[in-house]
Amino acid sequence: MRPQYGIDVERIRAFSDAVFAIAITLLALEIKVPEGLPAAELGHALKEEALPSIAGYLLSFVVVGALWISHHRLFRMAKVVNGPLLYLDLALMALVAALPFPTKIVTEYHSSAIATSLYAGTITLAALLITAMAAHLLNRPDLRDSDTPRGLVTQTLQQTVGVAIVFGSSVPVAVIVSSDVAEYWWILAVPVRYCLARHHAKKRKHAATELPRPSTTSSGSATR
Repeated sequence: MRPQYGIDVERIRAFSDAVFAIAITLLALEIKVPEGLPAAELGHALKEEALPSIAGYLLSFVVVGALWISHHRLFRMAKVVNGPLLYLDLALMALVAALPFPTKIVTEYHSSAIATSLYAGTITLAALLITAMAAHLLNRPDLRDSDTPRGLVTQTLQQTVGVAIVFGSSVPVAVIVSSDVAEYWWILAVPVRYCLARHHAKKRKHAATELPRPSTTSSGSATR
């Protein structure tokens, strides 16, 4: 089938992969120590300056990695890209490319509810964009490969909804309780994704065991 808007799915996937890779590289470039330090002050600089940046990098690396997995899985199922899917993907790429900014803010202003809410809001919006793309593919079977099980699209949709709920709910936690508690709250995204993946894997396994098997008597009579 001819790609709509003159853009092939493979090109969109390659462009998105490049944006994710550049975002991760920019995150790593934020890990710095002041130049021209005496050797005696290097340990203090690593602890006070570099360590928070490393923590912010690792956090965003895990988050960007999870978003990339969901995005990659989604576009492996797509065979045609229409207007809504294209614009949703471009909006997601804009957020991913800008992710080093909220990461730097939450790293430098660790105890600020505004910084924590900014970061959580960015991840929530990114997860919701992938959710919207998954919902669009779910409602438009003509856009995805014919051999793609509906359950795989549903799994991606539910996992990104789970991430959006975890990060979105951390905003009131940061405002009402504390930013530290909100950041620990983000860890819930890991078991949420894992449990949903296990649930869908069990459903697929159960569905496979219930597939009708060919009758041995009919095959035997056919060979006589």
